[in-house]
Amino acid sequence: MSLDSLDPIVSFAKQRGFIFPSSEIYGGLSSCYDYGPLGMMLKDNVKKSWWQRMVQARNEVEGVQASILMHPEIWKASGHVDGFTDPLVDCKSCHKRFRADHLLEAKGIKPDFRPGSWLDAKIPCPECGGELTDVRKFNLMFKTQMGVIEGEGNDIYLPPETAQGTYVNFLNVQQSMRKKIPFGIAQIGKAFRNEITPGHFTYRTREFEQMELQYFVHPDDAAKQFDVWKKIKEDWYLSLGMKKENIQFRPHDEDELAHYAKAALDIEYNYPGMGFKELGGLHNRGNWDLSRHQEFSGQKHEYFDQETGERYIPHVIENTDGADRATLAFLIDAYEEVEARSGEDGKHEKEMVLRLHKDLAPIKVAILPLSKKEPLQKLSQEIQSKLWYTYQTQYDETGSIGKRYRRQDEIGTPYCVTVDFDSLEDKKVTVRDRDTMEQERVAIEELKAWVDEKFQK
Repeated sequence: MSLDSLDPIVSFAKQRGFIFPSSEIYGGLSSCYDYGPLGMMLKDNVKKSWWQRMVQARNEVEGVQASILMHPEIWKASGHVDGFTDPLVDCKSCHKRFRADHLLEAKGIKPDFRPGSWLDAKIPCPECGGELTDVRKFNLMFKTQMGVIEGEGNDIYLPPETAQGTYVNFLNVQQSMRKKIPFGIAQIGKAFRNEITPGHFTYRTREFEQMELQYFVHPDDAAKQFDVWKKIKEDWYLSLGMKKENIQFRPHDEDELAHYAKAALDIEYNYPGMGFKELGGLHNRGNWDLSRHQEFSGQKHEYFDQETGERYIPHVIENTDGADRATLAFLIDAYEEVEARSGEDGKHEKEMVLRLHKDLAPIKVAILPLSKKEPLQKLSQEIQSKLWYTYQTQYDETGSIGKRYRRQDEIGTPYCVTVDFDSLEDKKVTVRDRDTMEQERVAIEELKAWVDEKFQK
């Protein structure tokens, strides 16, 4: 189904235990969110799937988990201290703050910020029509201090990306794991950006998670590897059920490229009410990152090829995806309202089905005893205990069976196992498929194997 805005997703996510506003009982904290029981599991499944595809299934890729707090010189070498800024303007009347480039783009003007260009554009405050200040640069990094006495510590930064924690471990991983070029280092970790104008639910937040893989290659192979990883990236999204019409690749124009970049593209998703926006990225970063850390640290970041005798600084193909943005996109694509299809009552005309891919579904199997009577409860709990070390399960004995089916459909559970009074005699249960609504009678002793087979397909 097609949504006009994110509003239905925001409401659904809170009501069903996926995503809550952070610190809500204190009035909330702008653009910060807490993942509820189901949202935490969904996001965790997204990260697990990414790791399996990008790392676990590849012999030449290793993983790291870098410290959030790192030496401040790292951010000078990476250019973030001097260059990680947004163009900021304030309204002189209502005192609200805006991104100048966003205001220009909304008027169809391409931002370039040459001297005087902002004032020449004569753009008023979009809130009250008042006069806006001239542009000033605003660094997006959160700063804190490390030290035992307040005000006397050293300034350090929360990481605005995970990539630098990977680059500074290039030598450690290459040497300890005896890796030959090409090889990759992957990391899933937190990043923090003091965004001026965050918004659109979890699309743009001040605290988020990145799934990144830095692939180190010979300079002559960089262009080829760029194309290889583009295909891997697209296949991962599509394999988890993302609709092909909702994603696209957008190569960066020359004036968008960082000065060191050889090529770059965004993979974009068609978010409701927003259009196609960045979901992840792929970048040919050349050897800029390792060269900068070699320069600032004084340690050589060269690779020596023992077979050819060649010595060089590897080039980097960066594959990056947002865990939060991917989770939101999968949630949107799975959300569907259908005609009433389950239950014996006629009190509802529409039902909600969350058609998540089985690998992403928070709850894999729901156990539903037809009655609260002790024999069915005991048998149901025995059945659940045989599944819950392999699959995330949920036990639900409240309400009519139709209502319970609907509850599981709404949170994306692929299979519901109904334990009825016949189960006490024939030792079988009824398994219902979320998408087809087909029901199959399965022997209890064969249920685990039956579920295993379904999740292997």
